[in-house]
Amino acid sequence: MVRDWVTGAGGFMGSHLVAMLVKQGHDVLATYYRPTVDIKDIDSRAKIEECDIRDRERVKSFLLVFQPQHIFHLAAQSFPVVSWEDPWYTMQTNVIGTINLFEAIREVRADCKVLNACSSAEYGLVGLEEVPLKEDHSLKPLHPYGISKVAQELLANQYFLNFGVKSISMRIFNTTGPGKVNDVCSDFTRRLIEIEKEGNVERKLRVGNLTAKRAITDVRDAIRAFQLALDRATIGDIYNLSGERVYQIQEIVDLLRNLVNFDFEVEKDPKLLRPADELIIYGSSEKFKRETAWAQEIPLDQTLRDMLDFWRKKL
Repeated sequence: MVRDWVTGAGGFMGSHLVAMLVKQGHDVLATYYRPTVDIKDIDSRAKIEECDIRDRERVKSFLLVFQPQHIFHLAAQSFPVVSWEDPWYTMQTNVIGTINLFEAIREVRADCKVLNACSSAEYGLVGLEEVPLKEDHSLKPLHPYGISKVAQELLANQYFLNFGVKSISMRIFNTTGPGKVNDVCSDFTRRLIEIEKEGNVERKLRVGNLTAKRAITDVRDAIRAFQLALDRATIGDIYNLSGERVYQIQEIVDLLRNLVNFDFEVEKDPKLLRPADELIIYGSSEKFKRETAWAQEIPLDQTLRDMLDFWRKKL
């Protein structure tokens, strides 16, 4: 039986990944700290344990006892805004936490592969003429979160070159789906279900920048990619994981109009405008697709429909 350790199992992608691996019959260790999803939503067939990735000895103990063949390293402080509010925690979690994991692998000479979850936030602001971004594009992150992910990626590279720690780094672009919080698709779908449930309330959808453009991947397509990466991609290499189609935020609003049975007004809210917001986030996944045969399977309208259903049940 394959043994998989998912760090950050209390996060959006981590909880989906645990469910997929358990369904495949894998022996899964799911560790979490400061979860952003309800712990009850993590598949109970996994071994669920609390683990602060900053705790070096605890990380090492899990590695020694569980002896995973695959580690999906998703543990992170992953919100750019929070990284300005608490850059210390962001760096300690994302950078020191990654050192703790790689040091543990090196010290015990663990024979495992690591999926190192990085981010499109490493690229920073880019022009329309520069997309889709390829892996060799310059990295100019806009916030401590993006900087921490650059550091995490460089650490993975050095531990591979110097100590043979087998990892693959994946720069993940906008990913959404049922259970996501604090992104535009999640905020919109949640608000629309609140309107649906409340009945006579003012039917207004508050929005920020409707002209921003995003390539979006469904989380279920993304977690398939994580597994394919460890099976087929080149150890020590870096890959983009991005949606193939770019959507203007206005287009997402238009899609949602067709997925609810009531009309609503759109209201600009200055509080939702970010001081530094990428005009477009769109990467080329051609390198990854070429090596692994990965392809998106879930269209955005299906993703949004599933997110609406999630909030209907959750709220």
